[in-house]
Amino acid sequence: MANVLLANGFDRNVMVAIDESDYSHYALMWVLDNLKESVERSTLLIFMAHPPPRPVSTFQASLSSARVYCSVSPTPDLVKSVEANNKKLTSAYLDKAKEICANRGVRAETIADVGDPKVAICDAVLKYNVSLLVMGERGIGKIRRALIGSVSNYCVQYAKCPVLVVRKPE
Repeated sequence: MANVLLANGFDRNVMVAIDESDYSHYALMWVLDNLKESVERSTLLIFMAHPPPRPVSTFQASLSSARVYCSVSPTPDLVKSVEANNKKLTSAYLDKAKEICANRGVRAETIADVGDPKVAICDAVLKYNVSLLVMGERGIGKIRRALIGSVSNYCVQYAKCPVLVVRKPE
């Protein structure tokens, strides 16, 4: 875990929460650019969560200009296949983030979890004794944020540590 060395000599654990977006990639790069002196002396923790497969999937099929929506209950084999695919994708994103850190001279530990990302991130903050959580702002807009919520807003409210939300310039 990354330890940000403060002026008074205390170490702090730093975790960057990532997903597949450019926004989280930008947040990781921001940490490497702006906290490099602190995190290169230790290990940076990079965390990624992915949701579990849903018990009912909805597929859409085109019929000329109309669309048909069909609910399908997945078979156990489909669930296993989706879980395996999610693990592969998560592993690939974490490996890429770890490689970016290594190229910048920063050691990184990666952790993946299954669950609602906003809850999994807050749980990881407690589990790994994180002192600073860094994440990207997706920029979904006020209306959409009000309707579906925002992972970064949730973490700002419920994470048991300071949260730095890095906004990607437009």
